[in-house]
Amino acid sequence: MFRVMLYNQWKWSRLIVLLGSVAGFALPIVSVQGAARADASPLVPAELLRTVQSWGVLYPVLAATLGLLVAIATWTPDHRGRHVHALLLPVPRWRYVLLRFGAGATLLAAPILAVTAGALLATWSATIPAGLQGYPATLAVRFALAVLVAFSVFFAVAAGTARTAGIILALIGAVIVVQIIAHVASVDLDLLGKLQIVILNWPGPLAIFAGRWMLIDV
Repeated sequence: MFRVMLYNQWKWSRLIVLLGSVAGFALPIVSVQGAARADASPLVPAELLRTVQSWGVLYPVLAATLGLLVAIATWTPDHRGRHVHALLLPVPRWRYVLLRFGAGATLLAAPILAVTAGALLATWSATIPAGLQGYPATLAVRFALAVLVAFSVFFAVAAGTARTAGIILALIGAVIVVQIIAHVASVDLDLLGKLQIVILNWPGPLAIFAGRWMLIDV
């Protein structure tokens, strides 16, 4: 059954996976182009770090985008069919959900491997100044964790009904509106700052997305 589900999810999300893999492979290579040209002098360490850091912000964006789109593609056919097909299968609901999650996570291995290959190729081809070194394995592992975290979060949201998704979005919108009203009324209230600390700072659930994403560092 897993093979059938994996094949079906591949048909639904193959374009997302292929484009994400191309972007994941190209991103590390593009980020070190200034240090990989044989006809140019090597970048000084400070300049190379600035370049790598500026491109580094795209890694968490790509990870979150892949997790979101694959999670949506995973559950869209079920929502369109009102989950009739899932209910007719001779498997418990919990197992069906695990099979769906496993198939989606398996497909996400392609862009993760693409980032790994691109990072290895980028550090191999770049002229890295003395005092700096490449961290392709560390970057690849962090990207993999970020993709799986994003997929898990959006998978849980997408698995629910449209009403559930609406409630979650309404709560997020309510927090933003309250923050704006407090700012206009000059009330000392910082909900977003506290929320950011809880979510993005360690041990927050999305801490993997925060901080610097550096292919090359000291």
